[in-house]
Amino acid sequence: MENKINIIRKSEYKMSEWSGGTTTELLIYPYETKYIDRNFKWRLSSAKVEVEESEFTYLSGFSRIIMILEGNLTLKHQDHYEKILTPFQQDSFMGHWHTKSYGKATDFNLMLSKDCEGKLEPLSLKRQETYNMVFDEYESFKNSDKFKKLTYIFYNLSGDLNIKIGGKSFALRSKELMDVTMVTNAGKPNIEFYNGSEKETRIIKAVILY
Repeated sequence: MENKINIIRKSEYKMSEWSGGTTTELLIYPYETKYIDRNFKWRLSSAKVEVEESEFTYLSGFSRIIMILEGNLTLKHQDHYEKILTPFQQDSFMGHWHTKSYGKATDFNLMLSKDCEGKLEPLSLKRQETYNMVFDEYESFKNSDKFKKLTYIFYNLSGDLNIKIGGKSFALRSKELMDVTMVTNAGKPNIEFYNGSEKETRIIKAVILY
């Protein structure tokens, strides 16, 4: 079985409202599942927090990773801890915690069921810089009895990116993402990013094992 590569365009995202503002579902797995049914393995979204104080949705059976893209946000987890987040800082916590946020911001949100593990990492590419992807998790995944799939997601925050994978080129525009899903019996691909923009750009990398 070969690794799977998908480009998700902005027109394919699903936007909805929540108590603190709006949220955009970027990708959910399995792809046919609906967030409201709470039967997904993982979900990636970006939300705008538009009120000074808001309460997070209760999500029993899931963990969450929040990274701030714009603005500042203070997260208060009742009976646990409080954390102040500025752009590209992140916090990991359980979905059943009673969590409130203070401040206005745009965030990047990874939700994981108990059968998944994941992380978020910001990458920065200077003007006309080339970056070769390093698959730190691949070798441990290849020999894992627990996980059958490893998905890398690259979300382009601004500018135009050119991505080369196995001799094929893909164009990733601002606010679009690429989903690269590996299986245990497929080889590790070579992925090269090139920032063709006149300004520095950032990519948010999500890594999910399931």
